[in-house]
Amino acid sequence: MKYQIPGQGELEIKTIILDLNGTLSVGGKIVDGTQERTKKLKELGFKLVLFTGNTRGDADEIAKELDIEWMQASGAEQKKELAQNLDPETCASIGNGLIDLQLMQTVKLGIVTLQAEGVHTKTLLACDLMVPTINDALDLFIDQDRLIASLRS
Repeated sequence: MKYQIPGQGELEIKTIILDLNGTLSVGGKIVDGTQERTKKLKELGFKLVLFTGNTRGDADEIAKELDIEWMQASGAEQKKELAQNLDPETCASIGNGLIDLQLMQTVKLGIVTLQAEGVHTKTLLACDLMVPTINDALDLFIDQDRLIASLRS
């Protein structure tokens, strides 16, 4: 999807990289409303991929429920390397932990969520946008005017 951002130019996002713990799920449970949004984003043509350290061991189950691909990333460097294989200039990432820091610095657009599991301050300072929940983050791509309003200068 291409966005014309006033004062910034064109932004093209093809892939949305998602974190699991503290982002798609809180306390091991998928955040309500996420499944409908991921389905809508796929219908809009976005590729969705989950990079996770799989702390709770539930990545297979959650990825299957959301019908998205997932990749094991045991650390921040591995998340960065995985993103570099996906044309990072057309990627957005959504996360919250220190494991997401290098990923936020690698992709074109980094978004952090401030849900119950918190956000690491280094990752917060490296992101482009901060939103309260994963649903708010996903809605930025469903309703492009939200994203444009947040990024315009």
